[in-house]
Amino acid sequence: QVQLVESGGELVQAGESLRLSCARSGRTFGIYAIAWFRQAPGKEREFVASINWSGTGTNVKESVKGRFTISRDNAKTTVYLQMNSLKPEDTAVYYCAAGSDYYARIKSMYTYWGQGTQVTVSS
Repeated sequence: QVQLVESGGELVQAGESLRLSCARSGRTFGIYAIAWFRQAPGKEREFVASINWSGTGTNVKESVKGRFTISRDNAKTTVYLQMNSLKPEDTAVYYCAAGSDYYARIKSMYTYWGQGTQVTVSS
């Protein structure tokens, strides 16, 4: 089993920044990618960004490129999502997920999920 715990979500003003963290524990076999998804009220859960476990490859949703950056720590236990210039439309519950392919952008390709962290951006 893989355990994922997100943190860092809060209420911020438009234009501000947040860094979300996803702490991973448990098995590592077969887990080669960590992704961030988000789900706004009444909407489908959508892909935001992903990273391979070596940290050499990332995949970022086009609409957040230039504002959001995904990275991981050297110990390879935590993945971060740095979010800058936040907009009200970024308001959502942000989830991290673990899977085997960081090119994957659909949620069914990710096996393990965290409980989510709420990000609210006020205008």
